[in-house]
Amino acid sequence: MAIFDLTEAELRKRSSMKWQTYPPDVLPLWVAEMDVAVHPAISAALLAAVENGDTGYPVGRRYAEAFRGFAKRRWGWEVADTQVRQSGDVMNSMLGTLQTVTEPGDGVVINPPIYPPFRTIVERYQRQLVEVALTDTGRLDLPGIEAALAGPAKPKAYLLCSPHNPNGTVHTAAELSTLLQLCAEHDVTLIVDEIHAPIVAAGTVFTPILSLPGSERAISVTSAGKAWNLACFKGGLIVGGTQTGDILARLPALLLQSMGHIAAITHAAAMNSAADWVDEYLLEVQANKELLASLLREQVPAARYTPSTGCYFGWVDCSGLGLANPARHFLDQGRVAFNDGATFGAQYGQWVRINLATSPRIITEAVSRMAAALSE
Repeated sequence: MAIFDLTEAELRKRSSMKWQTYPPDVLPLWVAEMDVAVHPAISAALLAAVENGDTGYPVGRRYAEAFRGFAKRRWGWEVADTQVRQSGDVMNSMLGTLQTVTEPGDGVVINPPIYPPFRTIVERYQRQLVEVALTDTGRLDLPGIEAALAGPAKPKAYLLCSPHNPNGTVHTAAELSTLLQLCAEHDVTLIVDEIHAPIVAAGTVFTPILSLPGSERAISVTSAGKAWNLACFKGGLIVGGTQTGDILARLPALLLQSMGHIAAITHAAAMNSAADWVDEYLLEVQANKELLASLLREQVPAARYTPSTGCYFGWVDCSGLGLANPARHFLDQGRVAFNDGATFGAQYGQWVRINLATSPRIITEAVSRMAAALSE
């Protein structure tokens, strides 16, 4: 049986953001919630906690230990217990780390198109954005990054998304090694969001940033929340390079106390007992990406889309459609909701991000609505 087999009727019983933000006639393929049932191992751990009244304050390091085991099994990456801090979630972890290593007014590098909260935690906390867009092929612009690090803004930190959200690029070990070298040369702290790390297609190698030589002063933030669809259980991890003890010691105390007990239980169960499930659904995700490409070629041929090997999104260029605002047009005329590309960077207003962690039926219906909206 397919993992992405829930019907629209079943999904509309949910009260979370994806299924409640828009009216019921809108088909939602936007925010990063997966249309899946809870994995049995996670469900069992959760139900046992509730049945036992185990709903108090968190204690211990079960989540950190689960991550260390998962990292070793999946990537052959040995993580010392002293390198890991448990926290509330990935973006607050990234924010807390950013505030620890920078001051108001400091420059911070990002790579648009980029997950919108990256921009938020820089601008809303009085840091200066230094933008180096990805190349036309969706990869890191290493010469542009080098110029930015040496430029007048003199950045103090770099926020990287690996794999990259929204386009699903999986950075190579060579690219990451060059980036580490550049950051070291310019005394820039590299902070890497690796929440999508497990969501990489078979045959593509994901390289944890801290597994590479030269990563001693880098920081990774991650969570089981994305790969196992556990966003409702706030739980994150901050993993420091081998020479970041001073940074870890200065992290905000409340950040390190913000993980919930149930989050620790469910996230640990995911990493300990449900890794194979991720590999199973990744086959379906890649098939969904190929399905989207095929359907667009047939029904919306002016749209441009190349399937990626990371994340579960389709990043679609709609600039050939002649629409002022593609996301708005498809919502208003087609009653299908995608993420507006402009939220990932002002220059990407002609793009949409499509959540493909759903059934082929729903993807097929979504593209049919796109085509109908264009014909109207």
